[in-house]
Amino acid sequence: MLGEFLSILVALSFTATALFAEIGSKRMGSLPFNAIRMSMSLIFLAITLWLTMGVPWPCFADGTTWLWLLLSGVVGYVVGDYCLMQGYILIGSRFGQLFMTLSAPTAALLGRLFMGEEMRPLALVGMLVTLSGIAMSVLAKEDGNHFSLKLSISPKGVFIACMAGICQGAGLVLSKIGLEHYYNALASQGIAETAIPSDAIIPLPLSISIPFASTMIRGTMGLIGFLALLMLFADDGIKQLRHALADRKALGSAFGSMIFGPFVGVSLSLMATQYTSTGIAQTLFALTPVLIIAPSAMLFHQKVTPRQVIGAIVSVAGASMFFL
Repeated sequence: MLGEFLSILVALSFTATALFAEIGSKRMGSLPFNAIRMSMSLIFLAITLWLTMGVPWPCFADGTTWLWLLLSGVVGYVVGDYCLMQGYILIGSRFGQLFMTLSAPTAALLGRLFMGEEMRPLALVGMLVTLSGIAMSVLAKEDGNHFSLKLSISPKGVFIACMAGICQGAGLVLSKIGLEHYYNALASQGIAETAIPSDAIIPLPLSISIPFASTMIRGTMGLIGFLALLMLFADDGIKQLRHALADRKALGSAFGSMIFGPFVGVSLSLMATQYTSTGIAQTLFALTPVLIIAPSAMLFHQKVTPRQVIGAIVSVAGASMFFL
């Protein structure tokens, strides 16, 4: 029961980070928000590694590990998180999280192509169910004598949110490849995954701290990418950063999003998989699009229809089929 309880806390944490992210990204823009949030995340990750590995950086990683995790950072953080935050601005966190269910079929397909992972027939059913749930939530009947459907939200927001979900799934596969190379690098140096670094202040095995080290590599690429995009494509990126740093409410939202996302959410997800099966954990993690409906409606005064609620539940059910 402990693993299931922790998994539900993870879903609640991801719900909170989405709500904070919608507030912050709307106030300061998606690029400044992501750059600031990623900077905060790297500071907390460095402290975590210092406590658990004795050094505030990802030690033991070889060049191949860095290559795959940096690539994962480009796809999952730079492109994926930018699209996600931009999606929050255009269609809100409730619909943005709904499209994140696309990460499951994307990860399944790419895992099959690049890692030879088994893809069961139930996964194909899950794809159809997930897409049906999304369609049920975002399509509405047009007024008139003829039956036709139209998007009830911004088409641009739908496209960007789709890209966010796809990049999230692709980034997950790339990070998994990078994590495997990280453990291979440990083995090549004669270091066991169960080893505890002698300089660690909190004695934990490397199998627990290595995922945080991998996240730091991905986050480093994310920060570099967001700063580069801000300087190259934003109008006066330095000025935008200054305004963002002067906005206390936006900074509080960035801090809350970082705490409940990369820090608490990731930590609890790692703990949850130790006490329950990965399938059960991932299924409960995917409850976020349903859990976010009520607080999003209250905070942002959004109208929620029964069809949209049913669509979110159907989409989450489809995503869970990939882990059954």
